[in-house]
Amino acid sequence: MKILCVLGEHNYGNPVRGGCYEYVNFLPALRNLGHEVVFFESFNRDSYRDFADLNRQLLDKVHVEKPDFILCVQLTYEIWSETFQLVREGTNAVIINWATDDIWKYEQFSRFIAPSFHLYATTDLDAVLKSKRDGYDNFVLTQWAANSASLAEPLSSAQCQYPVSFIGTAYGNRFKWMSALAERGIKVECFGHGWERGAVAAEEIPKIMRNSFISLNFGDSGIVMNGIVPGRSRQIKARIFEVPGAGGFLMTEYSEGLDNYYRINEEVAVFDGILDIEKKIKYFIENPEERDRLAMAGYLRTRGEHTYEMRFGKLLDAAIKHKALMTDGKNGIDFEKFKLLEKRHGTGVTLRFIKILLLIPCIMVWGRRRGPRAARKFLFELSWRLAGKKAYTASGWPGRLFYKES
Repeated sequence: MKILCVLGEHNYGNPVRGGCYEYVNFLPALRNLGHEVVFFESFNRDSYRDFADLNRQLLDKVHVEKPDFILCVQLTYEIWSETFQLVREGTNAVIINWATDDIWKYEQFSRFIAPSFHLYATTDLDAVLKSKRDGYDNFVLTQWAANSASLAEPLSSAQCQYPVSFIGTAYGNRFKWMSALAERGIKVECFGHGWERGAVAAEEIPKIMRNSFISLNFGDSGIVMNGIVPGRSRQIKARIFEVPGAGGFLMTEYSEGLDNYYRINEEVAVFDGILDIEKKIKYFIENPEERDRLAMAGYLRTRGEHTYEMRFGKLLDAAIKHKALMTDGKNGIDFEKFKLLEKRHGTGVTLRFIKILLLIPCIMVWGRRRGPRAARKFLFELSWRLAGKKAYTASGWPGRLFYKES
């Protein structure tokens, strides 16, 4: 089968931020399963003039390649709902989206774009339940996993180069975690965008995990609204599978459902709060044989149950069944209809004036570099709340007014 992967080669389309997780992990797994994989860049804004150009080039790619499946990882509104509809009307490609962060993105994102896809893969059980509430039947529960190419038996404690490490972007309360640990005499070697060491190459990440006595993971997600009250929640992230798969010893904040994948304190260690993490780090440092036992048990579980070949094998089985129900006779993509979408995506004097009104106060507060992104964020938050699914169409204001900042 031919699979067209629509996502980014680099995080948020920026090479400085390192390789995009899905690009690094998904494409090799699909090839290992015997599929022909074709890539389409959808994150890098420097690759296109605007979103109209991006969408047009995607349709050209579909027209030329004629894929059996299209696997997307949507950030927000880069691929329009109408573009997916043109693909559905003109081809027999099964369109799949792999949703990220549905624990907080479902309400503002997934519930609006899900109808565009034949299958909507999510790692969040609550999103599946909410989708049934909203009348959808295309949600499929899956989970993050480990890259089989990075599987490696753990090193012994004595062989590890780093006592405690953390790999991930520096944001939110992660600075506080590291400062609090440093005050308690525990130095954490941090790797990733925003830390002193900076981002590291994707192929180096498993090596760092394997060479760490302890690899930390924080389960914090974005802001989740409980009614009108904002709060934070925890979620299962890819790092939970990556660390033990690479032969590392995982110590993570507990997230609901983690015990469905690993035996707590038998295959991975969990912590809750700074006092608990301090206590457990010191315990394992004093008991290295216990650390080695858990690291090996976590590795064996990951190798046997949690690789992307296993995840995508099940997802594509569902896609194949869906494809078998499709009827022939499609006439190809209607590019004349797309020309109408391009016209809707244009900006006139009124919209350009609105953009100026948004930019002025944001630039005054956050400066010329961060101000435009703040303006885009404000407009997007307003759009999905007031315009709903229209925010993800060709005529949506955020995409029309803020291309580079999106």
